[in-house]
Amino acid sequence: MAKRTRSTKKRVVKVSPVGKAFIKASFNNIIISLTNEEGQVISWSSSGKMGFRGSKKNTPYAAQMAAEDCSKVAYDQGLRKVKAYVKGPGAGRESAMRTIHSAGIVVTEIIDVTPMPHNGCRPPKRRRV
Repeated sequence: MAKRTRSTKKRVVKVSPVGKAFIKASFNNIIISLTNEEGQVISWSSSGKMGFRGSKKNTPYAAQMAAEDCSKVAYDQGLRKVKAYVKGPGAGRESAMRTIHSAGIVVTEIIDVTPMPHNGCRPPKRRRV
């Protein structure tokens, strides 16, 4: 008996001129997502997707390339203004925001959403040698 092929519908995201930019800059990678106001992703990019490997992934240049790639796609679809939500201690935070702005998307607000422990985990006991 032949298997039936099922066609999948691609999810259509409604792009409005105002949206959000999420920039996650960890010590190992930089991930940038541009979304509409509901949080549906319009375009995304990362320094790993741009072809950077190893320690080069967490450089401002890698963040710049990823932001350029991401914002070009979103600008063509009609995104014009974003609020930037920045998370993490990585090196490419500022350069990613500057690149999004230079691509024609106006960054209206910058919000730092880096998680901070309110006392955190218990530290390991003192090392005895």
